[in-house]
Amino acid sequence: MAVSASFIWKKMDEAALQIDHRVPYEVAGEADELKTDDFMLLCGSANRAKSWSCEHCENWKSAKNKNVCLSCYWASPEKYNHVAMRQIRRIDLVWQGKDVKQYDKLKSDAAKAGLKFRSLLKRFSQKL
Repeated sequence: MAVSASFIWKKMDEAALQIDHRVPYEVAGEADELKTDDFMLLCGSANRAKSWSCEHCENWKSAKNKNVCLSCYWASPEKYNHVAMRQIRRIDLVWQGKDVKQYDKLKSDAAKAGLKFRSLLKRFSQKL
């Protein structure tokens, strides 16, 4: 069975997914009652990135405020105010299959223009 993973927004085989606390256990502690919304499905790569980011966040290290976590990208990727208490906005784009040719062309165009790929994408978004 294929299921959608947080951050990936595509169907993945359920065997490739991991269940993780939306708010790290280190911050929220043990809940009186477990609710499905307290957890999220992540691929292994996203789970490791989330863990690293959370463990280096000042909220994890000191304040341990659950509401700070709930407003973070790593807990609420569809609606967030910060990434590990830093003013950052993210978008993760994936090209696969036949779209890889489009990615390769964009990357080539960026190099020809003397730009980093990320800079080219930001320029495109400014023209919208």
